[in-house]
Amino acid sequence: MNSLTKLLGWVDDRFPLTANWKAHLSEYYAPKNFNFWYYFGSLALLVLVLQIVTGIFLTMNYKPDASLNGSGVPVAFASVEYIMRDVPWGWLIRYMHSTGASAFFIVVYLHMMRGLMYGSYRKPRELIWIFGMLIYLALMAEAFMGYLLPWGQMSYWGAQVIINLFSAIPVVGPDISIWIRGDYVIGDATLNRFFAFHVIAVPLVLVGLVAAHIIALHEVGSNNPEGIEIKKHKDPVTHIPLDGIPFHPYYSVKDIVGVVVFLMVFSAILFFAPDMGGYFIEFNNYFPADPMKTPEHIAPVWYFTPFYAILRAVPTMFGSQFPGVIAMGVAVMILFFLPWLDRGAVKSIRYRGTIYKVALTLFIISFVGLGYLGVLPSTPLYTIYAQILSVIYFAFFFLMPWFTKIDKTKPVPERIPD
Repeated sequence: MNSLTKLLGWVDDRFPLTANWKAHLSEYYAPKNFNFWYYFGSLALLVLVLQIVTGIFLTMNYKPDASLNGSGVPVAFASVEYIMRDVPWGWLIRYMHSTGASAFFIVVYLHMMRGLMYGSYRKPRELIWIFGMLIYLALMAEAFMGYLLPWGQMSYWGAQVIINLFSAIPVVGPDISIWIRGDYVIGDATLNRFFAFHVIAVPLVLVGLVAAHIIALHEVGSNNPEGIEIKKHKDPVTHIPLDGIPFHPYYSVKDIVGVVVFLMVFSAILFFAPDMGGYFIEFNNYFPADPMKTPEHIAPVWYFTPFYAILRAVPTMFGSQFPGVIAMGVAVMILFFLPWLDRGAVKSIRYRGTIYKVALTLFIISFVGLGYLGVLPSTPLYTIYAQILSVIYFAFFFLMPWFTKIDKTKPVPERIPD
């Protein structure tokens, strides 16, 4: 033990190991009333590590090559089949990675949902929310680029549809599309640059943003279901928040419970339904990409479909999809402005009035409904549904300064109730 103490002292003299442990774990005081909704931040970090580790093992056998092999199958698609069939435990690694992609978006969407419920984007946490939204954008880029890599039918044609949307931008659109593809059509150049971004560039940005997100969080402190700032009430001697408890061991142990439950659900999907009926891995992706054969219905993966449904709901103008592209972009970017759109007197939904609760419920219904419509073929009836839900989606944000200001709220207690 004495030797271990000396070693720790030697490390501390050269690296702030103990100081960081205290600052971010053992002496980081979090509110004592965290509930179920506070699992998803740590679960998102867990899935990020899972994706990085499984991705490293996949790159050991994957080849980003769009040319055909001796059997007339694209090399990239054949390398995925090789991983699935011939690499020891390769099927498990591949399914962990594909299931992990959807799991990542599920926990991130639930994490964002908690922010909407408890006002975690409100002052003084605006920067935390902005970092979180940048993480969301990086995650979307990472997922989109990784979506092309299996070089299956839906990978190829889904990427074709999304990239072609950029060509709808006036003047610069066609040049942007060519720059993204690296060629005039999706091919080997596209596959190689997407592979480089997917395994190196975007993950580096993602890890950096996650670190900034956590540092910013620990600087101002965590929000809680009551929306009370625990730093306002500290012990006069120790200066410890009266309504706070150390993150470690209390919440580190609690998060382990969440991790165990998450891994149980994750494993059940992984071993019994890795494609989740075509939502996690589309059935068309089990066929190699064929530029000469278009699938009957092309749609992006489920986590992009709410915004894809908004794109399709907006009518074309002079034969151009540009208005839809603008609406889709605004639907994502408007989330950045939530801290300034919300004018409510309180943070937590526990003390909000009926108006906000109804508005948030309608927003959730619209988002889920748009996500479902986005995976379905476009029909006149579905388009009308998508237009109605799109109006509700945007109304939640554009009307927020008004309805949060007039909403009747309950008095917030000074301290977190026992």
